[in-house]
Amino acid sequence: MRLSRFPGLGGWGDDPLWGTFYDWTVEHPGVGGAIWRAGVQSDLRLLYEAAAEIGRQPAGSRILDVPCGGGVALRGLRPGQAVEYVAADISQTMLDRTMDAARGWHVADQVEPVIADVGDLPLDEGDADLVVSFTGLHCFPHPELAVSEMARVLKPEGIITGSALLNDSRRYEPLRRAGRRAGLLGPGGTGDEIVHWLTRSGIADVTLEVSGAIGYFRGVRRD
Repeated sequence: MRLSRFPGLGGWGDDPLWGTFYDWTVEHPGVGGAIWRAGVQSDLRLLYEAAAEIGRQPAGSRILDVPCGGGVALRGLRPGQAVEYVAADISQTMLDRTMDAARGWHVADQVEPVIADVGDLPLDEGDADLVVSFTGLHCFPHPELAVSEMARVLKPEGIITGSALLNDSRRYEPLRRAGRRAGLLGPGGTGDEIVHWLTRSGIADVTLEVSGAIGYFRGVRRD
């Protein structure tokens, strides 16, 4: 079953204008932060704080970023950190943009771009020390199964962290509907559903911090 983000008109299999705009807001925290506050009532600083988990990984760690998109999470990776950073996405265009970002952050020597579907990740069971998935879970056609696959590749005591547009508030339903019609969003899930999916996949100590339309989740793989 294909779990990747939707192809089609403006879909993530191509290079939608929305992806470029999203990357721009993240890379310009002043103006971007104001846009996030106005658009989805969310604090962009939480994304930076979540990405900092990447920089705390010790040398020799293996990190999976899925979907890596334009590489916004790379801001958390430190030059000379000596980790293996697997940047996975269904779009070669997105991977090219990720590598451009990696060169800009001076971390390209640690980044391996891989064309991959989240339903069939290119890692063995228990391969990753950290899985990050920022603003991607709501894009998958089958988010529950995507969570299960991301949890599968985590080592015991490995960490999963990420963010998603939540289905909890009716206030943002027009945004979600427009995204689905454009092929940018999947069915998504509520905060409670995401916590349940993580827990059922063997993730413990799950936390969820909600900021406007966005929820930031984190948990640890327990066996």
